[in-house]
Amino acid sequence: MLTESGSVMPTVELDSVSYSYGRSRPAVLNSLSYSVPDGFTVLLGPNGAGKSTALRLACGLNQPRTGAVRLGELPSHDRRFLRRVAWMPQQITAMTGLTAREQVAYTGWLKGMSRSSAWEAAATALAKVQLRDQSDVKTRHLSGGQLRRVGVASALVHGAGTLLLDEPTAGMDPTQRRVFRDLVLRLATDDVRVLMSTHDIADLADEANHVTVLVNGRITYNGSADGFLAHAPEGSSEARRAEFAYTALTGSAEGTPLL
Repeated sequence: MLTESGSVMPTVELDSVSYSYGRSRPAVLNSLSYSVPDGFTVLLGPNGAGKSTALRLACGLNQPRTGAVRLGELPSHDRRFLRRVAWMPQQITAMTGLTAREQVAYTGWLKGMSRSSAWEAAATALAKVQLRDQSDVKTRHLSGGQLRRVGVASALVHGAGTLLLDEPTAGMDPTQRRVFRDLVLRLATDDVRVLMSTHDIADLADEANHVTVLVNGRITYNGSADGFLAHAPEGSSEARRAEFAYTALTGSAEGTPLL
């Protein structure tokens, strides 16, 4: 990915990272190496595969037990790293008494922006997620889908070049998921890399630039969407190609929920 000046924009890299939730507990990730690709990448895997853990390491929220996470020369504990990489958790909480713009601006201020810069950037971020008309609405009055978009705006407000989304469409109805997917596809431009964990594989696998599959803390596939779908057995129905490809790459029994 190139910047406006023509230089290569660094990507987030996980270099042989290992992580466990407690010294006596087994590792969730073990010597995992991964670079966030350009464009829009879907991160798939069963429950407990390590998707959320990998995202939390990639955004600097957690630090690896071994290995390193960096953005170019910046380590993940560097404040400059935290300004350039954004993370959106599964649940977005409406802040009591705040409007959509105030909540987004508050997030920018927490990231080190001045109050005036955060306030102006909040308006721009809300416009990007098509919530300009809801800027002055209290977040507690927004729908679930709208609140998720406030979460994306909060992640974008400080100008991050990498956006990490952890199961953002969980609990959405089909219409809300479609709107959110279209939003993500628009955001994944030359300036922003998007890595999104999801269980909506049938809807997303053919729209993503890249697919990564994580199983038991290890990557079993990392490549193009077409390459991912090619793992479906010959003769698979078009409607279920993504499901069969997922099953082939994860070893899941047919019919197992794809979470």
